[in-house]
Amino acid sequence: MYRLGRSRALASAFATPKVSPSSRLQSIAQQQRRALSIHEYRSADLLRQYGIDIPKGAVATTAAEAEAVAKSIGTDDMVIKAQVLAGGRGKGSFDNGLKGGVRVIYSPTEAKMFAEQMIGHRLITKQTGAAGRLCNAVYICERKFARREFYLAVLMDRASQGPVIVSSSQGGMDIEGVAKENPDAITTTYIDINVGVTDEIARGIATKLGFSEQCVEDAKDTIKNLYRIFLEKDATQIEINPLSETSDHKVMCMDAKFGFDDNAEFRQKEVFSWRDTTQEDPEEVRAAEAGLNFIKLDGDIGCLVNGAGLAMATMDIIKLNGGQPANFLDVGGGATPAAIKEAFELITSDPKVTAIFVNIFGGIVRCDAIAHGLINTVKTLDLKIPIIARLQGTNMEQAHQLINDSGMKIFSIDDLQSAAERAVQLSKVVKMARDIDVGVEFTLGI
Repeated sequence: MYRLGRSRALASAFATPKVSPSSRLQSIAQQQRRALSIHEYRSADLLRQYGIDIPKGAVATTAAEAEAVAKSIGTDDMVIKAQVLAGGRGKGSFDNGLKGGVRVIYSPTEAKMFAEQMIGHRLITKQTGAAGRLCNAVYICERKFARREFYLAVLMDRASQGPVIVSSSQGGMDIEGVAKENPDAITTTYIDINVGVTDEIARGIATKLGFSEQCVEDAKDTIKNLYRIFLEKDATQIEINPLSETSDHKVMCMDAKFGFDDNAEFRQKEVFSWRDTTQEDPEEVRAAEAGLNFIKLDGDIGCLVNGAGLAMATMDIIKLNGGQPANFLDVGGGATPAAIKEAFELITSDPKVTAIFVNIFGGIVRCDAIAHGLINTVKTLDLKIPIIARLQGTNMEQAHQLINDSGMKIFSIDDLQSAAERAVQLSKVVKMARDIDVGVEFTLGI
């Protein structure tokens, strides 16, 4: 089953105009990754299972639980972290005005107070957009002080077709900024997946990072255990920032970001049971449950296409004709009436949509069957916006006739360029009609 990672990437890659073929191919290759993200507290639990040292902590879903967790930690120096799947939590703001999704606290009372202000509210960061993301839980852990902070990540590298360990002595910082300003501070170690991370490799990484002599062996074991998680849990990304040497010479993972290959869901049942759909776009979740690949974009021409390649070409030709696609939507190989209806409901839930371009190649499913489903959906949903249908393949002539005889606001056009031009033209007409508050049917002359 496709998840959203691939579709989102394909959509964003091809929704940008004037992208060179080489950069497009690179963008696709980079973003074919299918990755489930999990909350920090889940990552912490996984690290503990593998014997990796992390600060003592636990999750809370209510203010009362937060107070109890803080009491159980046994120290008055703690950190409370909003569990939201987005970067930049510390610099974010909640919809109730609270600043910072990561706060230092000094008592169970403070844990309760901040939990009340975080749980049930939306955290807005540089990655969430203006709507923010709902915080359903907080993670409270003891505050540890680091003598040294490092960055370490285990990733699947498509260029080398194998795992890599990326490490830097400049941990606790924005690694993208480090890569831009001081690329020499980042080291990439390529791993032979048939050999794995040996003691020699792990020790070499730990030494080069700058762990003190008494911590090198512990750091070596931590690196090897992180690779074990990566391999055994079908991870695509394990990012530890910072990986620290504490003031009492312990090697600890202070923060963790995990991603897992969606193709491995069938054998990673526990990991995928941790998926939090409240952190995802509800329409994209709904689409995934219906077997559709749907990504909302910022345009106004809805796209309903079967096949990712055809979907990308459709988005391209809309843009080339001066339009803006409102979504990426791939209904897959079987464009059934039920799938078409679900797809139309998703597309038309966006009030900005002023026209819908249906571009389907009928192979497994005949074009006349698709046309029947299309006509019935337009009737059922009582759609008031124009639909441009380009149906190619088996029984396309019958489909064309069915649409023309339906009396619906569906324009059947065989040529792709002509269909795209018509979609852009009608979209502009509908927008104009809305601006001057004139009926769409009157403006279109239908």
